Amino acid sequence: MTAARRVGARIHTPAKINLTLRILARRPSGFHELETVFQAIGLWDTLEVELRDEPRIELAVRGADVGPARDNLVTRAASAFLEAANLRSGFAIVLDKGIPAGAGLGGGSSDAGATLRLLDALHPGRVGPGELHDIAAGLGSDVPFFAAGLGRALGFGRGERLRPLGPLPPAWLVLGLPAVHVATGPAYGSLAKSREAFGGAVPPSLFGNGAAAPTDWAATAAMAVNDFETVVPARYPAVGRALEALRETGAEIALLSGSGAAVFAVFADRGAAESALEAVSPQCPDTRFVVVPTLGRVPGLNEPRPTV
Repeated sequence: MTAARRVGARIHTPAKINLTLRILARRPSGFHELETVFQAIGLWDTLEVELRDEPRIELAVRGADVGPARDNLVTRAASAFLEAANLRSGFAIVLDKGIPAGAGLGGGSSDAGATLRLLDALHPGRVGPGELHDIAAGLGSDVPFFAAGLGRALGFGRGERLRPLGPLPPAWLVLGLPAVHVATGPAYGSLAKSREAFGGAVPPSLFGNGAAAPTDWAATAAMAVNDFETVVPARYPAVGRALEALRETGAEIALLSGSGAAVFAVFADRGAAESALEAVSPQCPDTRFVVVPTLGRVPGLNEPRPTV
């Protein structure tokens, strides 16, 4: 017999880029301290959840092969919420994937954060804000940013310590998606080996001496850096070619996102971004380029995606 259907809800959850990503000292735990500016962008996954009387979590994924459901961050987030909230019900979840995996865009983290947001909205007050943040941090470094539903934030520690930031003026990205998968762990390993080869120096903090986070695109461009660019483009030539093509457009900011493989360039308006896309696409046939907006806010439960 099919479990009783009770309440359904939908949430659209965005990808992110890193406008700054500085990898600092390594902790005794093995994780690195980092500083990053997260920025949500208009590339989306969608989750639909039905609450069921049966205490079981079911996950169906459409649009991408992301491995066994039991290992998916959505399942893990739902399980952790169910336990923390002391619920005897269950969930049936459908995940529509539009964010590619292994691209440095936070797709899995976005899905986990959205799951926590959605379930918290359906069960208000069952899990406190501090505990919800702790659950998110336990799932992954980027998950707290998405669980908070922020458009932009400064991240410290492993990325789990957040300082919300106001929105920058609207902008458009040319987002390059090379047909390669960059695993985060090996990217950190390559960065560590590269630094050891040059004396093991760790770059200086950008925000540790009281420096304010940028409030406009000019200040953002002045602080735009991604430490993984010292190793990832060389190891993955398609990433290097796409990044170089974007820089040749004259964009004020052109960076790797996360540990890759995605790269992006920022433009003030959609027309400039679309012209740049036409210029770079023929140069990189092994990379898919799309034009997407930055987001000043992230839609909440049952809200539509922003129209641009």
